[in-house]
Amino acid sequence: MSPTQTTGVINGVDQDRLQQTVSQMRRDPGSAAFQFRVRNTWLGGAHNRSRIQDFYGGGKEDDTRQKTYVMDCDEPPILLGKDQGPNPVEHLLNALAGCVTTALVMHAAARGIEIQSVTSELEGDIDVRGFLGLSPDVPRGFKNIRVTMHVQSDAPPEKLRELAEYSPVFNTIANATPVEISIDNART
Repeated sequence: MSPTQTTGVINGVDQDRLQQTVSQMRRDPGSAAFQFRVRNTWLGGAHNRSRIQDFYGGGKEDDTRQKTYVMDCDEPPILLGKDQGPNPVEHLLNALAGCVTTALVMHAAARGIEIQSVTSELEGDIDVRGFLGLSPDVPRGFKNIRVTMHVQSDAPPEKLRELAEYSPVFNTIANATPVEISIDNART
């Protein structure tokens, strides 16, 4: 992020704090290393619950977040769930929507670009035969994802798309970040 030298608030972002944060991370790259965490518990059937609170960032364990965020995952009845929350792939689309929006607004603010409004629609196509193991030729995840953003700004759409693509979630999905699963089999 290369902020312009502005003061005040642009897109709800305090420019002085933004410049201080970017300067700190340039001086001390270690302060830019973050580790976010989710703790999840299976509740039965397709229903599970995640809790989010603590994280590491700015060179230390962060203790400023006073609230624990709770999110449930389930499946709709057609996929054998009880519809007690969005399903995991809907959570992924939500994470992508939130991240591309945040990236767009923050990077625009850093460059002095004003945004009046942002809305988006996301769609992901998935064939659950892959998940169910019914066909080895069908991917187990989304075949494709479409993000349509409606942005009210004087900036050209190409520039706004470029700023949205700074999103860590977009890059995690688009660049196939490796994921490791380990199982601690605590037999009872």
